Amino acid sequence: MAGQSRKWMILLATIWIQALTGTNFDFSAYSSEMKVALGVSQVQLNYLATASDLGKAFGWTSGLALMWLPLWAVLFIAAFMGLLGYGLQWAFLLRLYSPPYFLVFSLCLLAGCSISWFNTVCFVLCIKNFPANRALAISLTVSFNGVSAALYALAANSINPSSSSLYLLLNAVIPLLTSLAALIPILRQPELEPLPPDAIKRDSLVFLFFNVLAVMTGLYLLFFTSSTNGLTSSRLLFGGAIILLIFPLCVPGISYAREWFKQVHSSFRIDGSGFILVDDYDLEFHKELTTRGGSTMSLLINGDGPSSFSLDGGKGEVCCETVIAKDQLVMLGEEHSASLLVRRVDFWLYYVAYICGGTIGLVYSNNLGQIAQSLGQSSSTTSLLTLYSSFSFFGRLLSATPDYIRAKFYFARTGWLALALTPTPIAFFVLTSSGSALALQTGTALMGLSSGFIFAAAVSITSELFGPSSVGVNHNILITNIPIGSLVYGLLAAIVYDSNSGHAHKIVMVTDTMICMGRQCYYWTFVLWGCLSLVGLVSSVLLFLRTRHAYRQFERDRISSQLDQGE
Repeated sequence: MAGQSRKWMILLATIWIQALTGTNFDFSAYSSEMKVALGVSQVQLNYLATASDLGKAFGWTSGLALMWLPLWAVLFIAAFMGLLGYGLQWAFLLRLYSPPYFLVFSLCLLAGCSISWFNTVCFVLCIKNFPANRALAISLTVSFNGVSAALYALAANSINPSSSSLYLLLNAVIPLLTSLAALIPILRQPELEPLPPDAIKRDSLVFLFFNVLAVMTGLYLLFFTSSTNGLTSSRLLFGGAIILLIFPLCVPGISYAREWFKQVHSSFRIDGSGFILVDDYDLEFHKELTTRGGSTMSLLINGDGPSSFSLDGGKGEVCCETVIAKDQLVMLGEEHSASLLVRRVDFWLYYVAYICGGTIGLVYSNNLGQIAQSLGQSSSTTSLLTLYSSFSFFGRLLSATPDYIRAKFYFARTGWLALALTPTPIAFFVLTSSGSALALQTGTALMGLSSGFIFAAAVSITSELFGPSSVGVNHNILITNIPIGSLVYGLLAAIVYDSNSGHAHKIVMVTDTMICMGRQCYYWTFVLWGCLSLVGLVSSVLLFLRTRHAYRQFERDRISSQLDQGE
């Protein structure tokens, strides 16, 4: 009983860490003040945002640290990296010292690296303490990373709504306090014991209730925090958000109310695969069946037999069939080394879909402060940040929905990826068509929903397509698109912004930093980003068409194995 309680305390501690350490999402809240304080151009400001994203590329160092240090030590190293990175930036905005631009760039890099270290700690805790339901645990905790910006906006409003530099102080201090709160559960981790099947199902039901509470938290942050008026109401709303984060402490008791929830549980077919559609056991079984039927699959892939993409028609259709069928994946879960991965057409389609989808959404959030300012809506920056954060949270939660409805409706996860990318070009169409507050809010919400889904589902898709054992290396190769996209897209936006700052619609600050005002500041950026997002959408559709036969084959094998076990 005590071991079970400590296990759920670990999950709750992981939720706190994820919810309160996504500090890169509030960059737009203080970026305008940082730009003025440094006296830099929009291009140079973009390099600072890129530095934060580039820091995530060094997340692999946390894995090396875990080889020599205990988990709690890695957690506090991450906290102190954030304390140093954000704390010194905050001191600079208070004019306590005057650092060179390169030092501020390095501090942003260090702060970005700390986020990756926190994520590593969370993944290890979920995998170690929930071996049977690790997919559900990772899905749930990663989702909470999406509400960080909303929580920080609420915290800042409850202290001093007029101070944008306060975000940097909160970014430095809150993760350290969260680490202290999570220390006791981490030090008192229970011994790993194998669970019987009925216990695994009970745990799955508890995860379902955790997801319901997560939705309630997201709705609270979305609807109630937007009506903030004054310090008193802000503090009350912030207290309510903290209560929602603490409230899950009572949820584990549901796992022991077995009989009362038996009927409810039977109506939901939860097979322990809430986040990663294909677990390791199913993949191994699928590989065995596929190996036995290797000749049939070879005919399918090489085009010597009946293809699931067989098309009747002219040369254009034959050409389309060739593009889709060439070098297709034979089965899900086949392990890919790094050298094999980069030779796969499917990987590059996936890479393009990610960099032209989720990464654009991230860059958009980094520029949200300047976008709102250029449209004369600087006072709405905090509410826009909350809006993006809340919808990103919902997008992350929705990434697990396909698995909860798996028994009634099965669809390849690459197909869900294509659907998730659809709101992005729609958002840019809305933003280019109007400069109104409603258009900005609609575009921001759609962008957050789309990018949140992609960020949460990425590890799962990488595991399914290129092997669960190689997912660590392969996913790190995939996310190299984030700093690359952040640099390229941000630089593109900054060049357009600075070029329009030379027109009549501008304000020259005391520091000679030019502020662009008007729709033209980001109009062509939205047009170009929209075109790129269409490229990502097309790439995701091609990926789906090329991989759906592997997903169908896996599902047939899974159903066949269940029928064999039932006989």
